[in-house]
Amino acid sequence: MEFFDTHAHYDDEKFKSDREEVLKKIYNAGVTKCINMGCDVKSSKMAIEIANSHDFIYAAVGLHPEDISQTEEELWNIIDQIKELAIQNQKKDDEIINNEKPNSNRVNDKTTNCKKVVAIGEIGLDYYWRKDNKESQKKAFIKQIELANELKLPVSIHTRDAIDDMIAIIRKYKLEQSGVLHCCPFNRELVKHALENELYIGFGGTSTFKSSKNAKEIVDMVPNDRILIETDSPYLSPEPKRGTRNDSSNLKYVVEKLAEYKGIEPEQMAKITYENANRLFDL
Repeated sequence: MEFFDTHAHYDDEKFKSDREEVLKKIYNAGVTKCINMGCDVKSSKMAIEIANSHDFIYAAVGLHPEDISQTEEELWNIIDQIKELAIQNQKKDDEIINNEKPNSNRVNDKTTNCKKVVAIGEIGLDYYWRKDNKESQKKAFIKQIELANELKLPVSIHTRDAIDDMIAIIRKYKLEQSGVLHCCPFNRELVKHALENELYIGFGGTSTFKSSKNAKEIVDMVPNDRILIETDSPYLSPEPKRGTRNDSSNLKYVVEKLAEYKGIEPEQMAKITYENANRLFDL
């Protein structure tokens, strides 16, 4: 089986000591495409560096709601920097060095010069950690939706404890290149509105948790052509690896659980999610 991890953080400090070994491990486990998400300017730059050094990894750049600045001047400056990173590194098949596509089997090659920022993310709303800057979070989210539309890129959306505001924004602001509701919250109304607004739904480790009582109900809501898989590595390891550092080789457990919910074979689920991700991210 081939897997496409649509959301990971290999720039995270938890991979500092063995990043290259882990990336080789996940590729050998069948993860032949992976998107490393940025959360601020620094992590977005590192996501690009990792992507440009590994043919099977792509990057997204964005400002996570947990990292919103206190002043609007700082906020707009950061988003301007995110925009510049996206423009300079957006994937273009005709901008690869020597006009040749890189070898997809080459796991680590620092000479690769493919422009491959494929999304704006992760962006969104998070009122779990911060409740004092809700308006700034909403402004940053909307501004980055507008940026994604301008650059013709999809978005990766984070949401936590912000269901009503998230629904209001995705209903009001059209996502011209669609996007994914990352780490799907198991909330029927949110998923309903996300699907109505042509978003894909990303499922990860939480879909395997015994405590996720309505996971099957939510998975059943999502048509097969809108399902994506992810890890959010190094976080949210699926059962039976829960409590350990997550990496993309654990996608097989997510695929097995989603296939069980849908009543299909894991191989079919892996294929469905791989094709969906290729379509969304234009790969």
